[in-house]
Amino acid sequence: MSTYKVETNTADETIALAERLVSLLQPGDVLTLEGDLGAGKTTFTKGIATGLGIKRTLSSPTFTIIKEYEGTIPLYHMDVYRLENSDEDIGFDEYFNGNGITVVEWAQFIEDYLPEERLDITIKYLDEQSRGIEFNPIGAHFEKVVKAVVG
Repeated sequence: MSTYKVETNTADETIALAERLVSLLQPGDVLTLEGDLGAGKTTFTKGIATGLGIKRTLSSPTFTIIKEYEGTIPLYHMDVYRLENSDEDIGFDEYFNGNGITVVEWAQFIEDYLPEERLDITIKYLDEQSRGIEFNPIGAHFEKVVKAVVG
C-alpha cells in the first residue's frame, strides 16, 4: 500500500482534513494516531468528532483510556499510552468490531490487538501552526478513502 503526505498550516486546516476523512468512513473503521505530545492528535480527533456531528467537547482520554461520544456514528477515542508494557485487553475487539469509528492514540502499545485493516496516521510538528500528516492505509477500503481525501 502507498503512503500519502499532507501538510496543514493551521489547526483549522487539520480539523477540516479530518472532517473530510470521516465523511468516507464507516462503522467498524479503526484509525491509529501517532505523534509526539502536542503534535495534533487530539486536534485531528476533534475534526473527526465534528464530522460525526458530536457537540460534546472532546479531550484526550489520557487518564481514562477510552472515551465514547455519540454522533451520527459513535466515536471511540482511545489513548493507550498508559498500557505500555501491559498485556491487559480491555475489550478492544468490542470496539474494533463495533458500530462506531475507533481512534487509537499511541497504538504501538497494543499492536497485537489492532485489526489487520486500518488507517495508520502519523502527525508531525513542523512549526507552531504547521503539521505534517502521513496516511498509511492498510487494506483496500482505507486506500480508497485516503485517495479520495488527499488524492
